[in-house]
Amino acid sequence: MEGIIYLDNASTSFPKPDVVHDAVREFYGKYGVNPGRSGCDLALKAEDMIHGTRKRLSAFFNQSLLRAGRPKDPNRLVFAMNATMGLNLIINGTVGPGDHVVTTKVEHNSVIRPVNHRVLEGAKATIVAPDPEGYLDPEDIRKAIRKNTKLVIVNHASNVTGVVQDLKAIGGVCREEAVPLAIDAAQTAGVLPIDMAECNISFLAFTGHKCLMAPTGTGGVCVADDAQIRGTVFGGTGVRSAVPYHLDEYPYRLEAGTQNLAGIAGLYAGLDWVERKGLASIYKHEMELLARLQEGLCEIKGIRIRGTKNLNSRVATVSITVDNHDPSDIGTILDVDYGIQTRTGLQCAPLIHEHMGTTPRGTVRFSVGPFNTTEHVEAAIRAVAETTADRRSSVSAK
Repeated sequence: MEGIIYLDNASTSFPKPDVVHDAVREFYGKYGVNPGRSGCDLALKAEDMIHGTRKRLSAFFNQSLLRAGRPKDPNRLVFAMNATMGLNLIINGTVGPGDHVVTTKVEHNSVIRPVNHRVLEGAKATIVAPDPEGYLDPEDIRKAIRKNTKLVIVNHASNVTGVVQDLKAIGGVCREEAVPLAIDAAQTAGVLPIDMAECNISFLAFTGHKCLMAPTGTGGVCVADDAQIRGTVFGGTGVRSAVPYHLDEYPYRLEAGTQNLAGIAGLYAGLDWVERKGLASIYKHEMELLARLQEGLCEIKGIRIRGTKNLNSRVATVSITVDNHDPSDIGTILDVDYGIQTRTGLQCAPLIHEHMGTTPRGTVRFSVGPFNTTEHVEAAIRAVAETTADRRSSVSAK
């Protein structure tokens, strides 16, 4: 890490807490067998850890049910490789030929592409546009719903601008219209509280390797106890192997094959670290740094903040363009000359870039994480100022 300032946490959080590294190494070293596939002590220990992680994550996303003494069924917390795989499970398991789905221009390709493939196979889709700053009007979602709408799917926070949508309001619309709501929580699970019951969320897709501080290759879906979804992945479960078809009960309905044991051990440790630090504390730290970063960037000539400048209803992500300069060039200079890691281009979210007028080259995205410091932010501001000044001088000389 020496000499590197990492400001690409919207892609993956880095570094991870030491406790996560330790948990992966220790658990896998002691219990790295196939869980649920035998009755030996090692396999039972592995299965206990996986089920314990289900229970903790299920409670994490359903605090109101826990407080009411009606804990969520943990078996409906199913593991997948990441939020993308989870979103594919949701979309492919609820939308078929002749069905209609509502989504938005704020979405990541992990929603846009599977929806488009459903459309190729005979479904219909309505894509709702946000306002100029990137916020969705829940009434626009209501207007998009049809009699055959099987799913509304919305990004909780944009990975491009950091805009956070009003889940309670959107969930209220879906409750009134009796349509299941799916949420892509890739940018928020682990930094903002999410309560599925309070927000009327039927399906929540999450990833482990971002705000939950877990290894890559971890994530999944939390399915509300009254939500209906069909399985689309079939194979071994380690349970009732003589049955010729995939099992219908949870978690097996949406899971098949051997789980990522080491990754889930890291996910358990990452969730533990997040809960010990506290969501409010992590969010406050990140947003204070974002506020200073955005303020400093706004003072630099030729810089344009893309999306909202509002620090409310936001996560710690900001995207910029530099007048008359390619974002990829700016990102390369920041990396090579200053050791500052950002993300340039369309960030796998082309529709929001079309909406903002930043296609085809995209933006330079800065995303703050829990291990960033004021010194990192000040260094980034200076680097952008120097980089853009040098490039303006070079252009003027020509």
